Amino acid sequence: MSGIARRPPTVLVSGTASDSHTWNLVFLQLLIEELGYHVVNLGPCVPDELLVEECRRLGPAVVVISSVNGHGHQDGRRVAARLRACAELAATPLVIGGKLGTSGLDDTERARALLAAGFDAVFEDSAGAVLDFRHFVQSIPARGPAELAPA
Repeated sequence: MSGIARRPPTVLVSGTASDSHTWNLVFLQLLIEELGYHVVNLGPCVPDELLVEECRRLGPAVVVISSVNGHGHQDGRRVAARLRACAELAATPLVIGGKLGTSGLDDTERARALLAAGFDAVFEDSAGAVLDFRHFVQSIPARGPAELAPA
């Protein structure tokens, strides 16, 4: 198999439909690539339909949703329902992080609601969130063999 290399597992990174911020998505992409994964970054303002379509097409090892605008709890519950409704995505690890609400209050209840909606982990906007996220991503096994890619 000369000329063929194994590509690391794919992680899909996305903003929510209502969130136009990009710096968080670039940061996440660089962090996840540093951990050895291939990243597909869909960018900001991603419609739910496009997110589902790309997840189906790519079969990512992890789906990472980021929110900076404070509507993560609303958009996240809707997205989780859409992704979990697809049989081929029902077991795909799904995480969300960032600013989950706009009130500045404790996001514990929002995090519980997101977990109940189908997220495997919620990373609230806190000092330890990046380290916790790194550990989570590193604990996710690849979904089958790594993809073959031209060397």
